[in-house]
Amino acid sequence: MSESSEKSNPRWYCLRTQIKREHIAVSQVSQLPNIETFCPRVRFQKVTRTGKKWFTEAMFPNYLFARFDWESEKRLVQSSLGVAGIVHFGSFSPEIPREVIEELKSELGEEDIRTFEDTLKAGDEVTLTKGVFIGLSAVVSKLMPSKARVTVLLEFLGRMTETVVAQQDVLKRQESESAEAVLTRQKTRE
Repeated sequence: MSESSEKSNPRWYCLRTQIKREHIAVSQVSQLPNIETFCPRVRFQKVTRTGKKWFTEAMFPNYLFARFDWESEKRLVQSSLGVAGIVHFGSFSPEIPREVIEELKSELGEEDIRTFEDTLKAGDEVTLTKGVFIGLSAVVSKLMPSKARVTVLLEFLGRMTETVVAQQDVLKRQESESAEAVLTRQKTRE
């Protein structure tokens, strides 16, 4: 064993990144020799002005993990583009246990990404995200998976009406989220 490999003691640390620059930081740090990076991501759908769109973001916004030797590579890592610093508490920079990183990696798979899909079923409350009924609340009454459509029941002009819409034009409502909140959020983005 060479002298440098005996001294090398790579461990996992948490890096703070510049705001919305996790992808830049992970790209730069991973190009450094002998340094491993891990930046878990999530993929989900949001309502936009033009309907539902898929978004991919860091699971831990403004943070990523890097495995490196503290003594010899700390300054190189800290000065990488997109990195704001190494997480520390006073003069103490905690190491992340290898088991924690391995468990996260095994949960996410090879692509280091978790996708959250809104799987619809009859009875789900949804908000319509496109068309003439945009912003209205409805209840899924029937699924038509072969046509990628759903039948929804909604209140329109004072009576309950059943209509067929594309699955991509509805967003499953969260327990605490009202149709008004979805519509307000969408209008503020416009």
